[in-house]
Amino acid sequence: MPGENLSRDEAQERAALLSVDSYDVFLDLRSAVGGAEPGETEPGGTESGGTDGGPRTFRSVTTLRFRCAEPGAASFADLIAPSVTAVSLNGRDLDPGEVFDGVRIRLDDLAAENELVVDAQCAYSRTGEGMHRFVDPEDGEVYLYTQYEPADSRRVFANFEQPDLKAPFRFAVQAPEGWTAWSNGAGELTDGIWRFAETKPISTYITAVVAGPYHYVTDSYTRTLADGTTLEIPLGAMCRKGLAPHFDADDVFLVTKQGLDFFHDHFDYPYPFGKYDQAFVPEYNLGAMENPGLVTFREEYIFRGNVTRASYEARANVILHEMAHMWFGDLVTMVWWDDLWLKESFADFMGTFANVGATRFTDAWITFANRRKAWAYRADQLPSTHPITADIRDLQDAKLNFDGITYAKGASVLKQLVAYVGQDAFLEGARRYFKRNAYGNTRLGDLLSVLEETSGRDMAAWARSWLQTAGVNSLTPQVVLSAEGRIAELAVLQEAAESHPELRPHRVAVGLYRRAALAEGGEGALVRYARAEVDVDGPRTVVAELAGAEAPDLVLVNDDDLTYCKIRFDEGSLATLRDGLGEITDPLARALCWSALWNLTRDALMPARDFIGLVLRFAGRESDIGVLQTLHGWANSALVHYVAPDWRAEGARLLADGALEELRLAEPGSQHQLAWARFFARVASGEADLQLLQGLLEGTAKIDGLEVDQELRWAFLEPLAAHGVADESVIGAELARDDTASGKRHQVRCLAARPSAAVKAQAWAAVVESDALSNALVEATISGFAQPSARELLAPYTEKYFGAIGRVWAERSIQIGMDVVSGLFPGLQDSPETLEATDAWLAAHEDAAPALRRLVLESRDDLARALRGQACDTAAAG
Repeated sequence: MPGENLSRDEAQERAALLSVDSYDVFLDLRSAVGGAEPGETEPGGTESGGTDGGPRTFRSVTTLRFRCAEPGAASFADLIAPSVTAVSLNGRDLDPGEVFDGVRIRLDDLAAENELVVDAQCAYSRTGEGMHRFVDPEDGEVYLYTQYEPADSRRVFANFEQPDLKAPFRFAVQAPEGWTAWSNGAGELTDGIWRFAETKPISTYITAVVAGPYHYVTDSYTRTLADGTTLEIPLGAMCRKGLAPHFDADDVFLVTKQGLDFFHDHFDYPYPFGKYDQAFVPEYNLGAMENPGLVTFREEYIFRGNVTRASYEARANVILHEMAHMWFGDLVTMVWWDDLWLKESFADFMGTFANVGATRFTDAWITFANRRKAWAYRADQLPSTHPITADIRDLQDAKLNFDGITYAKGASVLKQLVAYVGQDAFLEGARRYFKRNAYGNTRLGDLLSVLEETSGRDMAAWARSWLQTAGVNSLTPQVVLSAEGRIAELAVLQEAAESHPELRPHRVAVGLYRRAALAEGGEGALVRYARAEVDVDGPRTVVAELAGAEAPDLVLVNDDDLTYCKIRFDEGSLATLRDGLGEITDPLARALCWSALWNLTRDALMPARDFIGLVLRFAGRESDIGVLQTLHGWANSALVHYVAPDWRAEGARLLADGALEELRLAEPGSQHQLAWARFFARVASGEADLQLLQGLLEGTAKIDGLEVDQELRWAFLEPLAAHGVADESVIGAELARDDTASGKRHQVRCLAARPSAAVKAQAWAAVVESDALSNALVEATISGFAQPSARELLAPYTEKYFGAIGRVWAERSIQIGMDVVSGLFPGLQDSPETLEATDAWLAAHEDAAPALRRLVLESRDDLARALRGQACDTAAAG
């Protein structure tokens, strides 16, 4: 709708004109329960659902006080709502029909000081945007929560929806009887209404309301501050009642307290938002959201079954990431989404920094190097790559820039910055940044200025190279040996893609590795025997310190993962890895080598079958469970996208055989056994493998120590459904065992996975032709629909996809649009013809929304990369 996509220019103009003093927001959420579901007539004519089949709604009354720098000027407030009952400006009633167009409220003839009152009917959401309403199929209970970033608070109350118009907020909520409500401030129930303490000045997108019969657990955090006063923070954690038996709140609180200790130790700025609640909510689109005092998380971080240590580490990382936002993002907020990295890159870095420094997950930098950076490397090689400080023209741009550049590349660059300026200077810069800009808004220059103060370095040059240019460099060692077999010269060659030719300064460590001699003769593990740090700058840098060292078996550029780059190998090092990758004793070095080999595979420089062979030979020796699970994902991706099509069946057989062998060899009951069991299910396709999965489900087969809990049952059932072994009745029986919200998502995924043209048509229609499904069930349906084993069945949908995406983007919310456009792209039809069809759509739709074109371009790039990988693999087969 015109006006919904707020532009940067409009926001700048409004910020120059207006300043906001306060919000009072009243929400009547009693309509969340009872009556008809959306699209049905509501008995008694209440406002929660119209007789026209419209959405279920709630009453929202906002009183907004603000000043205008130019009395007599005009502006607008933001509100996306089905209807507005009344609008008054400075006591003057305005006609909603004249001033409200569905997304904006026109405000003419403003005074120096203004009071705007808007009484509206806002819609409950089923897409995770705005006030999301969820009905638990297990017990019929209704749960509400809000999710706004970047700009969906206007779906709940009238406001000025941009980050630099901060203000204090007072929320009041009338909820159904027996419910509890939460918001950013502490609340109490008075005369049937939950009233919440006024917040500090914050942005609209981080306000929050959660309401419902949530299971709620409390704790507290106490700390003596430097001035002798005591800081007390009430802690709370909540989830749906149905998840309460699985809720390990003690571990959530443990990590929370460890994080609060860590950030207070390093930031020297007391947590400023009073209480600290953490809500684990259903059908959540994101990982989590940093609403001050009321952080929201996807409820999948509550584990219903056995998971590996990597899952607990990931949850701890997210808890700490969101906590870092209390300072980076909430206390100090970017002016506009151009500087989104000012909060996200810092939180991403701080999440791992605190995980290593404060919790039991002391190896978290390995996960960062192996998994988080892979996200960044992929994003930075897409045609949509952008500088970390991006050009965000409008809200659709902002929505798509919550990506691997803003998060993982930004965090990687900050990790390098810490090595460049020193940890003490970096943290002192952060402390000054908080104190100078508390409750305000900042740009890049505000941060650079304090870092220049504390480090004495020229931050402008660093920022130009690392924050204001796009692309990833490759670093390759070049080794020249003397006649005596020692290093005569070792140089690091730096390259960049033609599309982004910037060469950058890198602080790197270069490690030399060789096989250790065994006492009884022969060779053993690969160990590092020399290391040198050097500043790489330009196309070729000599590492003088390593001249004269004994000849290495392996040269590892970017040892210890100090910089952000793609690691390449000389021929000798690559030969060493092919023979002995599993013999590298240092887990971080080993993870870096795996990551480099995966990048070679994605870049069509290593045949995908060779990468799969390395996984089959060496993954069974991998001690780090997070690295192992990442390798499983990469191996599966190599099989699906990068191997030659005529080798897929053989590759699948080899992976399934290898996974089953490792599954049987793994220690009974261990997390490695669980990881191999899940991987076996992902790659199983042969009759014997499917029979084993079926036997494990039915109890007629057993693997010693493997507990087939409910989550693992669904993991086994999906491939059985996808290969036609489990039909609708079997899937229905499994839902009867697990008739929960989680079970329903699994059921929907399994139903859509069945290898039938009618099933695929039904799944397509449910997602593309209807908006009846919630965001979580859209995601599950797409996941089931797009099965690699169903390539032939999915072939007719290429033409349908390109015929539908324009309409879907125009009619559906941006979140659902993103899910459909990316999730249903015909990437499994990996042929030049699909590439041509994609190019034809792009050529015919040059005027399509830039965000839509970006998603299609990214999927096109993935497809082109897959075809190059397949060509490389075909050539290797000879």
